[in-house]
Amino acid sequence: MDHSSGGRGSATAPVPRRDVPREPARPGPRTPARRGLFGTSAGRKAVMAVTGAVLVLFLIGHMLGNLKIFLGADSFNHYADWLRTVGSPALPDRTLLTITEIVLVLAVALHMWAAVSLARRAAKARPVKYAAKRKSQASGYATHTMRWGGVIIVLFVIWHLLDMTFGTVNPGGGDATPYDRMIAGFQPGRWWVGLFYLVAMVMVGLHLRHGLWSAFQSLGLTRRPRVRNALRAGAAVVAAVLVVGFVAAPVCIMIGVVK
Repeated sequence: MDHSSGGRGSATAPVPRRDVPREPARPGPRTPARRGLFGTSAGRKAVMAVTGAVLVLFLIGHMLGNLKIFLGADSFNHYADWLRTVGSPALPDRTLLTITEIVLVLAVALHMWAAVSLARRAAKARPVKYAAKRKSQASGYATHTMRWGGVIIVLFVIWHLLDMTFGTVNPGGGDATPYDRMIAGFQPGRWWVGLFYLVAMVMVGLHLRHGLWSAFQSLGLTRRPRVRNALRAGAAVVAAVLVVGFVAAPVCIMIGVVK
């Protein structure tokens, strides 16, 4: 009797737990490294917005300065001399002008870098190409305008510096006054320079309109139809005013209104 009960006790006794060797933990998926502000699309869009604002402010100031040519040679030359001597005598001549030029070069470089990198990132996000191209006309127009318009603007800036700033390719030469260089640069015999200037300014206007409209969209201001239409019209008006303000002086010189 005791033996049978002992057997039952042995059968129902808990089995001692053995330590089972654990498998080494497998590494999980690698988490992407944290990117800085400039590594994100939002950061690069911010770079484009800030540098674009800097360039727009410069264009407005430059346009207003060019319009002084209608006030005569003395007014225009005085304005050009003021740009070189602003801050004097506290600062050496061209100090603030040189700083402005450096800021503009950096703004242009960063603006182009942000635009190209965002375009490449957008292309990589759409690796599958449709058999039939379904891009809207507006999208294709904006893409080609920004791409080729940017190239034209860069080439024009280089020519414009050689022509009006350094006088290297200007008939008046580097020793001529700013007013005389302006008059000599847009003589009717150099109609191709005026045409190049006109095309470049139109590209600047299209670029500005597209940039303003993109900024309005990024800020979420185009949700309401009335506001969207007003902002679209406003962007077009600002661009048109800038283009007309820039081409006014060259056109008037070529037709003999300004001599």
